Amino acid sequence: MRTPLVSAIAFALAGLTTAAFAAPAADTSDQLATTQLPRGVRPTHYDVSVVPHADKLAFEGKVAIAVDVLDSTSSITLNAEDMTFANVTLTPVKGKVKFAAPKVAIDAAAQMVTFTFDHAIPAGSYRLAMDYTGKIGTQANGLFAIDYDTKSDGKKRALYTQFENSDARRFIPSWDEPAYKATFTVDATVPAADMAVNNMPVASSKDLGNGLKKVTFAQTPKMSTYLLFFGVGEFDRATTMSDGVEIGVITQKGLTSQAQFTLDTGKDVMKEYNAYFGVPYPLPKLDNIASPGQSQFFAAMENWGAIYTFEYALLLDPSISTQADKQEVFNTAAHEMAHQWFGDLVTMRWWDDLWLNEGFASWLASRTTERLHPEWHTNLYAIATREGAMSRDAVATTHPVVQKIDTVEQASQAFDEITYEKGESVIRMLEAYVGPDAWQKGVQAYIKAHAYSNTVSNDLWKEIDKAAGKPVSTIAHDFTLQPGIPLVRVESATCTNGSTTLKLAQGEFTRDRPDKQAIAWHVPVIAKTIGGAATTTLLENGSGTITVAGCAPVVVNAGQTGYFRTLYQPAQVKALTGNFAKLEPIDQLGVFADVWSLGMAGLEPASDVLDLIKVAPLDAPPQLWDSIAGDFNALDAYYHGDTKRQAVLRKYAIARLSPKFAQVGWEAKAGEEAPVAILRSSLIATLGILGDTKVIAEARHRYETDTMPAELRKVILSVVAEHADAATWDKMHEAAKAEKSPLVKDRLYGLLAQTEDEALAKRALDLALTGEAGETNSAALISGVARRHPELAFDFAVAHKDKVDSFVDSTSASRYYPRLASGSLELSTIDKLQAFAEKSIAPTSRRDAETAVTTIRYRNMVRTQRLPAVDAWLKKNG
Repeated sequence: MRTPLVSAIAFALAGLTTAAFAAPAADTSDQLATTQLPRGVRPTHYDVSVVPHADKLAFEGKVAIAVDVLDSTSSITLNAEDMTFANVTLTPVKGKVKFAAPKVAIDAAAQMVTFTFDHAIPAGSYRLAMDYTGKIGTQANGLFAIDYDTKSDGKKRALYTQFENSDARRFIPSWDEPAYKATFTVDATVPAADMAVNNMPVASSKDLGNGLKKVTFAQTPKMSTYLLFFGVGEFDRATTMSDGVEIGVITQKGLTSQAQFTLDTGKDVMKEYNAYFGVPYPLPKLDNIASPGQSQFFAAMENWGAIYTFEYALLLDPSISTQADKQEVFNTAAHEMAHQWFGDLVTMRWWDDLWLNEGFASWLASRTTERLHPEWHTNLYAIATREGAMSRDAVATTHPVVQKIDTVEQASQAFDEITYEKGESVIRMLEAYVGPDAWQKGVQAYIKAHAYSNTVSNDLWKEIDKAAGKPVSTIAHDFTLQPGIPLVRVESATCTNGSTTLKLAQGEFTRDRPDKQAIAWHVPVIAKTIGGAATTTLLENGSGTITVAGCAPVVVNAGQTGYFRTLYQPAQVKALTGNFAKLEPIDQLGVFADVWSLGMAGLEPASDVLDLIKVAPLDAPPQLWDSIAGDFNALDAYYHGDTKRQAVLRKYAIARLSPKFAQVGWEAKAGEEAPVAILRSSLIATLGILGDTKVIAEARHRYETDTMPAELRKVILSVVAEHADAATWDKMHEAAKAEKSPLVKDRLYGLLAQTEDEALAKRALDLALTGEAGETNSAALISGVARRHPELAFDFAVAHKDKVDSFVDSTSASRYYPRLASGSLELSTIDKLQAFAEKSIAPTSRRDAETAVTTIRYRNMVRTQRLPAVDAWLKKNG
């Protein structure tokens, strides 16, 4: 699954029959898996038949489940939500035992149904069958509907499913937990003119008359319930072949041309992954289904053989899509395809080990993007990924990569920066430590050993240890079973006889607990002098030394593969600042990120980052200038409401960024590299936020004269929307209403929430309640307002909670409201947030609320304790 929180730019055998899936060896590793269901009954196969009524937002279903009763019992309990049941029967596969119709007991709170029979069910194999009814939702949970405009054929409605993490129970009464793997055969009665889609190809289609047809799909391999998919609508499909697998993209009618890049990507990535894993993709086809709309929880979902992706993360519309969009489309497709092995073929046993799915998919997508598109220079984005993880990992409410999950809501919260971005960063570090060949060998052994079954993290470490020939698991356990970030202090650097010896000490970096007792880690450290060769050591027991060749300034964490922060002595910081232009690009970004974070945490002067910005050369990597722009944005936000001091910062920031923007220019140059195109938009956006009158005036001119190149259309509209008056806002609103392309329409509505004007922001909030922007877009409107007006957005959402709840998918429920407030600088917001959590969020699911509280306190601390040093620096250097 690809989440909206995770943006990394900030990425076989045809004709298999059912018999091909019967080969896997028996697996017993999941017998003790965590479960919320009784252990005594296990499903092996589901025959599912559904009749959706899209107009009524309801469906009818029949299911026959092949089950093995392991121990005699008089009842069978499974997961179900928002269902009614009829004609429940239990039939033995062998023998003549008969069971009367059972009593049906629904536990809505536990999302379970129990069928209790009139006498004990002996151990054996049975067929549990029933008729049932369910609901079709308007948010991405279970079977749901998306309504969308078309350019020439009015409004349409399509149906899709989204089951991760625990919503298959809304579609099928089932053992809806990852360790209960089974095979599935699905058939559906749908409009004859529509296309129905499943994980597997269509096996047969029968015309039923009255405008309906019955579509039956081939049987799936053994898999977890959350990976099942069904969709139906007025679709088009384009295909290609790769390593004997049919790769497809499915879109609304007429849009397959916008998915050609995704189709080509799928073809290339399939070959790459077949080679990397050493296990061919085992299904006959792999579709990627594009859907209008959006979710507050995810952007794409790795259903086996039928990846579901929102249009903004899959299609490239020539009128508005950018180079950044193109790279994100590639990375998203590569991420979801990685899941076809890491997650689908081999699945974590329980949500505790979700990172085995998500961290690995993120890492492999980044690796594959670098390999297949080196011209994008995406290796430098590894720093942004690491910083996203560390921002979350540096506060008290963080958690280990491998975490304890007890409830459905906790499982939903596990899809966060620690699971994805820290998981990816730790894998990157471990691969660098053991070497890419040994790492790949271990991964291949893991995949082959556990195909079609479930695992825990130690199953992977066992194979990596064996392949590497050294105890990688010791390091892996430190970084996955413990929360937090190591802090490597450079106590001293002594040059003797042409070599420099560093004395290192390991502590812990936190943003909110300066007196915390440090956790101990085994930390792989790579260091080198500028221009010298790298040396590696493993920092153990809290201290150590490393000797590197040369006497130039030293970079610790050279290459930036380590997941730790480096704190240099002041003289060392000064030396690195003086030689900043000589650092490797990845080290420029890493040092810059460390200095920013350490300064904001009070471990070195907060103004040190401005010293680095001052000496950054114009020819530094575009990604560094993007980071500089980001830090100016962050500082500007900390000054919010203090216009006099903010004006001083803005004057300096504009003066520092303008020469770089003059070099980049408004117009793309022939042959320019992809990072330059991305930087152009970043600089326009940042200078617009900082109030650069020239940039704002040019953006308005291009908007009013409709001279916006596609690559800059979004950023120009964003600058105009941010500084809009009422008349401009109304004009943009009318454009959004008139737009017929869902991908563009969604983005135009999102602009209305970006305004600085509080009165217009209130209008955007009121608009969200009408549902005019679309049922899945209204929550995003409120979130958009929260970026500039967090208190306003949070208060509004709480005041209209009953209505807002209908716009938020249930998997986002416990995090949506806290994240609206998290950008606040007002300590008074904490009381409101805590009161909301006490009233509306289960005590076991308040991690995001507690994190928002911590974030508000941190932001307030930076404002009061760190900005004076920035003021002093600006007074001296401005």
